[in-house]
Amino acid sequence: MPEEEKEEINRKSGLAYAAAFSLFAAVVGGLIVGWLLDRWLGTSPWLLVAGLVLGSAAGLYEFFRASSKLS
Repeated sequence: MPEEEKEEINRKSGLAYAAAFSLFAAVVGGLIVGWLLDRWLGTSPWLLVAGLVLGSAAGLYEFFRASSKLS
C-alpha cells in the first residue's frame, strides 16, 4: 500500500474517531449539566431530560458536520 493511501486512511480514521467522541461528549455533557441544574433548582427530572435532548441535538449536529469531511 502506498504511503499516500496510508496517510489518507489515518486522516479519515482520526476524523471518524473525533466525530464519534464529540457525539458522546455532547450527550454526556448535556446530561451532567441538566442533572446539576436539577439538583440546584429542584426541578428533577425536567432539566436532565432537556440536557439530554439538547446534548443529543448538539452531538448529532457535530457528528454530521465532522462526517461530511470524510467524503
